[in-house]
This record gives sequence, C-alpha cells and structure tokens, in this order.
Amino acid sequence: QVQLVESGGGLVQAGASLRLSCAASGRTFTGYAEAWFRQAPGKEREFVAAISGSGGRTYDADSVKGRFTISRDNAKNTVYLQMNSLKPEDTAVYYCATRTGPVVLTTPRQYDYWGQGTQVTVSS
Repeated sequence: QVQLVESGGGLVQAGASLRLSCAASGRTFTGYAEAWFRQAPGKEREFVAAISGSGGRTYDADSVKGRFTISRDNAKNTVYLQMNSLKPEDTAVYYCATRTGPVVLTTPRQYDYWGQGTQVTVSS
C-alpha cells in the first residue's frame, strides 16, 4: 500500500516562502515520477511541478516557474516543493502524487497515488 504524507503548509504573507514535504512509503521510491498539484476552492485540481524518477528532469507550470522548485531525496523517500515569492493566488490545498513510471506527466489522471493534501494560505 503506497502512502504519501504531505507537511509544511501554513498561513503566510505575500512574498514569503514555504517548503512542502511529501514522505512516501509502501514501495520503492526511486525510479517513479513524483508531482505536486493544487486545488483552490471552486476550481479544478491543477498541475504545479513534477520530477522524474531519477530526479534528472523537472517540469514546472508557467504560473510557478521561477518561484517554485521541486526536488527529491531518494535516501529519505521524500519529495519537496520549495515555494518562494508566494502570492495570494497560490492559496490552495497542495497534493503530492506519484505514478507507476519514471516519466514526468502533468495531468491528475496519470497519477496513481495521492496524499491527503496540505493547506497553503497566502494573505495579501
């Protein structure tokens, strides 16, 4: 049973930084793509960033490019999302997800396992 547990969300002011973590268990971590998605109230879940199974390739949504960085520590079975220069429009529940393959993909239905989400709220 694959389990993903997010942490690190919170309430911050615009311009601040947060680092989200997602700890994985239940299967081998190395070799599988990991991603972050977010969902704001009344909106569809949207792609934020993804990292390949090897960690050698990352892909960011245009809305976060240059501000957010995804990374992974295979020794700790953990994927991170460093979020800088946060904006009120970044407010959402952030979910980590993993899929049964190494390739970076960007749509929710392509991911097989999901965490419970962590709330990020950015005040203006």
